[in-house]
Amino acid sequence: MSEISFPLEFNVKGTPVSLQTKNPRAKAEWKQRVKDSVSHLLPEMHFASEAEIAVVIYHFPEGQMQGDIDNIVKPFLDGLTACVFVDDQQVERIVIQKFEPERVAEFASPSKVLLEAVSGDRPTTFIRITDDPVGDRHDYLA
Repeated sequence: MSEISFPLEFNVKGTPVSLQTKNPRAKAEWKQRVKDSVSHLLPEMHFASEAEIAVVIYHFPEGQMQGDIDNIVKPFLDGLTACVFVDDQQVERIVIQKFEPERVAEFASPSKVLLEAVSGDRPTTFIRITDDPVGDRHDYLA
C-alpha cells in the first residue's frame, strides 16, 4: 500500500450540490464525481491519510451563484472522505471563495490546474488539499 503525496490539486466540473439538497441521489452522484476527479492523482493501492488536512476550494460558477457558498463545503469533504483522508474531522483549515464571471481575480503564481479552472468552461471548482494546515498557507490570491 502506498501513501498519498500532498499537495493534491484538481478540478471538479459541474455545479456543486448543496448540503441542503433533499435529493439523496444528487448527493451520491456529486460525491462520486468528486472522487472520480481526484482518483487519477492517487496511487492505485493507497491508505487514506490520517494527517491533519487543509483544503482550498475556489468555485467558478457560470453566472451569479445560487445559494450560499458555505453550503457546498460539506459535499466536497464527503466526496474526499475515505478516499483522500479518513474522516473530515481531520480538516483543520478551509479556504473557500466564489469567483462569479463579473469578478476579476488576481492570482499570484497560479498552478497549471488553477489556470485550467480560471480559463476553462464553467461551472468548475478548483480544489487544493495539503497535509500541512499550519505551514502551507498557499491560497494563490494576489
